[in-house]
Amino acid sequence: MTIELYQMLTEELGKRYIENTQLPASITSNLNPAFPVRPYQEKAFKFFVNYWQEAFDGKPRQNHQLLLHMATGSGKTLMMAGLISYLYEKGYRNFLFFVNNSNIIEKTKDNFLNTQSKKYLFDDTISFGDKRVDIREVQNFQSVNTDDINIVFSTIQGLHLSLNVPRENSITYDDFEDQKIVLISDEAHHINADTKKGKETDQDVLFEVMSWEGTVERIFRANPQNVLLEFTATVDFSDENLSAKYKPKLLFHYPLKNFRKDGYSKEVKVLQADLPPFDRAIQAVLLSQYRRKIFEKNKQHIKPVILFKSKTINLSKAFFEEFKDGIKKLKPATLAAIKKRSSEPTILKIFDYLDANNISLINLIAELQEDFSDEKLISVNSKEESEAKQIAVNSLESNEYRAVFAVDKLNEGWDVLNLFDIVRLYDTRDSKDGKVGKTTMSEAQLIGRGARYCPFQLSSEQPLYERKFDSDLENELRICEELFYHSAYNPKYIQELNTALQEIGMKAKETRERKVRLKKSFLNTSLYKAGHIFLNERIKYNREDIKGLDSSIIKQTHKISLRTGYTKSTVAFEIQGGDKGADKTSRDYHIADFGETIVRKAIQRLEFYEFSNLKQYLPNLKSIREFITSEHYLGQVKVEVSGLAEQVENLSPDEKLDSTIQILTSIADVIASDKVEYKGSKKFTPQMMRSVFTDKTLNFMLDDGGDKEFGRSMNDAAETAYHLDLTTRAWFAFDDCFGTSEEKLLIQYIDKRYKELKRKYSEAYLIRNEKHFKIYAIDDGRAMEPDFILYLIGKEKVDTMHYQVFIEPKGAHLLKADEWKERFLTSIKANYDLEQLFSNKTYVVWGMPFYNSIERVPEFEEAFEELI
Repeated sequence: MTIELYQMLTEELGKRYIENTQLPASITSNLNPAFPVRPYQEKAFKFFVNYWQEAFDGKPRQNHQLLLHMATGSGKTLMMAGLISYLYEKGYRNFLFFVNNSNIIEKTKDNFLNTQSKKYLFDDTISFGDKRVDIREVQNFQSVNTDDINIVFSTIQGLHLSLNVPRENSITYDDFEDQKIVLISDEAHHINADTKKGKETDQDVLFEVMSWEGTVERIFRANPQNVLLEFTATVDFSDENLSAKYKPKLLFHYPLKNFRKDGYSKEVKVLQADLPPFDRAIQAVLLSQYRRKIFEKNKQHIKPVILFKSKTINLSKAFFEEFKDGIKKLKPATLAAIKKRSSEPTILKIFDYLDANNISLINLIAELQEDFSDEKLISVNSKEESEAKQIAVNSLESNEYRAVFAVDKLNEGWDVLNLFDIVRLYDTRDSKDGKVGKTTMSEAQLIGRGARYCPFQLSSEQPLYERKFDSDLENELRICEELFYHSAYNPKYIQELNTALQEIGMKAKETRERKVRLKKSFLNTSLYKAGHIFLNERIKYNREDIKGLDSSIIKQTHKISLRTGYTKSTVAFEIQGGDKGADKTSRDYHIADFGETIVRKAIQRLEFYEFSNLKQYLPNLKSIREFITSEHYLGQVKVEVSGLAEQVENLSPDEKLDSTIQILTSIADVIASDKVEYKGSKKFTPQMMRSVFTDKTLNFMLDDGGDKEFGRSMNDAAETAYHLDLTTRAWFAFDDCFGTSEEKLLIQYIDKRYKELKRKYSEAYLIRNEKHFKIYAIDDGRAMEPDFILYLIGKEKVDTMHYQVFIEPKGAHLLKADEWKERFLTSIKANYDLEQLFSNKTYVVWGMPFYNSIERVPEFEEAFEELI
């Protein structure tokens, strides 16, 4: 097969065979007819069939490893079932299914083995010609029935342990040596730790590695006829090692972007409310019940479900009790207050519906108390709970549960279609330096899972599994195609969430592939052939010099906004206009003003502040009391509290506690993120220029609203507003530039100043860093990739000066967020250390201030004049 497998299938085989391929009966006849194969699944099956025929067309047998990169909710498990059936026909009898999560194991067993399950994926009778076949779960492949489909189900952790610490009746490496096996890896992104470290390049090393990935590699290679099928929705192809591993093995690519565009997902909306968690929960309950009534009105027996997501298990348990008690004590006045204070059309539509159908608030409350009674609520927090209740939460379409309370046990492998509301019960952010935080990204991924379309149709003409009202937004059933994400009123968080949703594909991105090549004239220079580039390293950091919180925490005024009852909702991805919100005032406090008792109580509610954990970050801390009172820790931390005037002047104990918890949560994020494990070395060591800079093929992911120049050729006047024919500029090392507008403006700036450089230096080259190298900030070891190196060689015959200057153009919107990079760059000149390689050459390493054509020209020119 060709290196770019997916490209070959879509372009070469696609033209010749794919469209005319008929799916074999082994697939079409053995799958449950209740789950019709969707067009993209059919295409994926056709890709596999053509691959298999091409791979074994007169060729010797060899290991085959394939990746199906498919969106969450796109039916990967159905694909597995179809491929099991197809490969059985091709002579395979033994299948090993493994995944990192035991909950997914139980769900998959239900899909493959439980004929009574509504999600059973095979037909009632599995047959090949006149031969009927059974599916059996086995513990190992010794003495199995060779007429059956034999499946071992295991977590990757359990598989690794069983193989490397053998036990009686467990699977062993011997199972894989004497017979051919199909390995099916679900959520395969979890077994790439070694690849991310760069070990994929050496298969022999990887074979011997005692890790999950090493174990999989060993059993896969135990028999030359073994097949490894990997399924995941989240391969990071921007990682060079992962890309090198998976691109040649990518059989099918169907990201969430395509899934949503094709109408197989709910539309995501965000409802922000400046309300306490319980009040936001009641809004979700009202919306859920309204949706149920719309379904019933249209003769659809669908029960909407709500997920209440907490930050910690203890908080989830506490809210579970608060919710049960609150539903039992619910009063008409509470609902009337929601109606009175809300200006959100969706909320008001609920009450309009109640009025139009003569449903009183008293009757509605009775209905809610029945539908959300204790026995219809399920808490899935601890490992023990989730394992015991996994079947229940994976069959929410058919049981009586209306609400699920969880932290993160349902984040991966949760297969539910009738989830319509997710209530975020906390109000924290973990994004930093313009990067989406892990928590926000996991929330976006949870939304992606929850956004699977809940199938219904009013007539046979309507598609069952696709959205129907994209062009009829006023239809009352439109709300039955929407997933609402209920959040505290926090515009910054919503902005970060939208970014995360775009990153996972909930908003389409354009991909553009470009090639950049080093010019022959540069390749022939002595600089490229024998010259050096000096780079520093990342080194382990000893934290014993830390005597308190970082000064940025102590000097910063932490801002807290009290809840005012103001409510507003937004549509995901919608550009927001100005919004003044409630009329607020503010007052400054020290956290110490709230009292040691309040602060200690807040600390006790946050697991991060357990003393043993704090000591990992603050090794010289002696006690919690010191942490609360010392001026080196919380004693001098300032807070600005905003809210209604009567609130901020007379804070209640609960408001003090809530404010302290918010501050401590924010500080915890800073402490954790600023746990410096590394420093950047001051010593810059030489690397051969020819080993660092090479030709590259670039993949540009273009977001809507991004820099319009990104991914556009600077040589092509039809593409760019900053045209310059770089093929005629010998001083520019590469043949083109596809960078941002500021990067192209920098090149134009150097073009204007080149004659001055040539008067001073014998040679001058501007070299674009297309992820060829990284350097590391001396203070904290953070990596950066300067966009350019300006390399200057002096005219001196003795002690010739060689200047290596790092340059980073920066858009105005990133000047603040990336200022740490500028501090590092401008500090290099005074801090670098390097060994001079030659007696007649002197090497100097510099870094320049950011280049920005509007805001930073004077600073940049001042530094540039030093070079002239």
